[in-house]
Parts: sequence; C-alpha cells; structure tokens
Amino acid sequence: MTHHRIVIIGGGNAGLSVAGRLHRHGVDDVVVIEPREQHRFQPLFSHAAGGVARASMAVRPQASVMPKGVGWIQEAVADLDPEDATVILASGRRITYDQLIVCPGMQLDWDRVPGLTAALGTPEVASHYEFELVPKASRLLRDLRRGTAVFTQPPGPAKCAGASQKPMYLACDYWRATGVLSDIRVVMIVPDPTVFGIPEIDRQLERKIAEYGIELRSGTELRSVDGEHRTAEIGPVAGGASERLQYDVLNVVPPQSAPDWLKSTSLPAAGDSGGFVEVDPETLRHVRYDDVWALGDAAATRNSKSGGALRKQTKVVAENVLAVLEGKEPTARYDGYTVCPSTVSRSTVVFAEFDDQYRLKPTIPFWKSLSRERRLSWLFDRHILPWVYWHMILKGRA
Repeated sequence: MTHHRIVIIGGGNAGLSVAGRLHRHGVDDVVVIEPREQHRFQPLFSHAAGGVARASMAVRPQASVMPKGVGWIQEAVADLDPEDATVILASGRRITYDQLIVCPGMQLDWDRVPGLTAALGTPEVASHYEFELVPKASRLLRDLRRGTAVFTQPPGPAKCAGASQKPMYLACDYWRATGVLSDIRVVMIVPDPTVFGIPEIDRQLERKIAEYGIELRSGTELRSVDGEHRTAEIGPVAGGASERLQYDVLNVVPPQSAPDWLKSTSLPAAGDSGGFVEVDPETLRHVRYDDVWALGDAAATRNSKSGGALRKQTKVVAENVLAVLEGKEPTARYDGYTVCPSTVSRSTVVFAEFDDQYRLKPTIPFWKSLSRERRLSWLFDRHILPWVYWHMILKGRA
C-alpha cells in the first residue's frame, strides 16, 4: 500500500490540468493514475476525419505531457473504496490518499446499439470518436462520390456531443468544392428537438444545413445497424415506428457513459445508470465524501460535457482542494460555462459559449456576435487552440 497527498484518476485534459495547477501552487505530492502510453487531443479527431488535419497531430507520448514534478502511476483502476480512502489498481496494488480527484472521462458503449460493433469491421462504417478509426472515416468521406452518407449523434450524455456533426460539415464543403455534393444524400441523426439547443446557434447551423442540402432528422436515434446489408435502423427517441436507411458511408458516434469500474463504486448517485460521480455542481466536491472531487466528463454536473468546460473546472477544483489542505472551506464556484466550436466549413467555425442553462455566455461580453460563423474562430480552433493545449493547458497554465 502506498500513500499520496493528492491522487488524480485520469491523465487526460482534466487530470493533467488540475495536477499542473496544484503542483505550481506548492503541493509536492501529486500523482496521476493513467494506464495509457499515448495522450490524445480529441478536438483534432474531427478535423482529421474531415481532412483538414493529420491524425498524428492529435497524439503525443503520455510521458512527454506529464507536468514536471507530478508523479505518474501507469496502471488502470479496478475499484475504489472511498470509505477507506483507497484506490485499488488492476494489479492489486492499493493507493491511499488525503484528497482524491476523479476525472477518468467517458467510455464508448458500442454494444448498446445492436449490430454496431460488428458493423465497424465492414468497409463502410467508421467513427471519428475512436482514434484508430479516424483515418478510416477520413478515407470514406474523401473517396465518396455518390450515394448516401449518414452521420449520427447519440442520445444522453456524450463528450462534446456537438462534435458529432463536425466531419459532416467538413465533408459537405469538400464535396461541394469537388462538384459531387449534388450526387450525395447527407442525413444527420440528432436526438434533440433542434440541431443544437440554443436558438442563436440553431439559426447559424440551420443556415449551413440548408446550404449543403443536409437532411436533418431531429428527435431521432440510431437503433441498430446491419453492416452486411448496409442498413441503419433509426426511430424517434421518444419511441415509435422505425425506419431503415440504406447507406454507402455511416459515421457513428456511439452512446457513452462513465467507465464500468466507476459505476460499481459508491461515488455515483443511487439510480444513476450513467455512473457519473455525484458532486456539488458548483464546488465540484462529492456530496457524501469530503475528500473526493470530480470534474470533466465523469462528473455529474449540469453543463454540457466538453473540453471547453475544463478551463474553469480545473481552476475551481485546484482552488478548493488547496483551501481544504489549509484547513479552510472551499469557496470557489463553477458557473456552468462550456464552449463548443462547431466547424461548419473548411475555413469557418460557429463558436458557441454557453452555461448550464443553455444561455449564451461569451468570454468577451461586449462581442455579442462572436457566436456567428467566422473565419477568425476557425483560425483559433484549428491552429491556436492545439498549441495552447499542448504547451499551456496540460501544464495548468491556461
């Protein structure tokens, strides 16, 4: 058994950002539990699938992005006992802690859609949410010249759900430039009543949908896939008759939930089938265990889950943990902010910043039109943000 002052489960954006912040503020015993050898920057997956970035740009060795002075336990978590302040690793090793920060992200639940796992092995089906499938998705979209392309967005919580649509817009812009868009039927499956959920953003995206001739199926979900016959069964989220779509390309974003090991612990609220950590949505402290915190996709917060929410969440958790270590009450509050840059062409982005009530919340309050389609937003999302991520965010400096 090994003891550490701060144990962080998850070495992604959330885990490394908060680890870097804590170490910079003088906490000298911070360890991150992360089994992966590679660190992946998911926002670039969409760009790579849409043909405007290389997949290799989204990956770096995990060792190279660990904040200096922060320990790394390269193992997977098998269980957690918050009553004894103990993390049990897959090897059987036990780690105890003074404060625990839980941010392992979400898992992709391919098997929740009948036939989907098998269909991923067929030539026509891919997903830009799985790094290994990004090159396949890129080739399929690049090489399509006629037929039907279907894109799906899952119901329920998902990491940056709006990113489900990004390769579709990028592909449509490419198909239009190469003169084949009129020969391709593009279908987008979204579970919500509108394409995004905020009227100002809906108007921006609906204009692009009309411009590209996309067939939007709102309030609809993917029910099953028959890879052998290239058919996708879709139907209303609220229940009702199904419809079968014949596809030539199917780009799927599967349902998602918290990791299975987390679901089996006492950290989620009773009855939460998604398995998300029950926290105060403002302090991000667990409601029953004062030495446990959670942020990012695995936390049961009210905001839309995205990497853009972490800039404020990591700051809140770091400040509150530091206060507790000094014997004070946590006073920092997360305001529900998140951001979703919707890539609507190969040179423009609709930049949506909003809170947990789906109200626009621009970082620059006097720039009310920042959420409109802009070339400037594209430059930030595609070129500036990746540099900031690798050199500042993961070090806890942004």
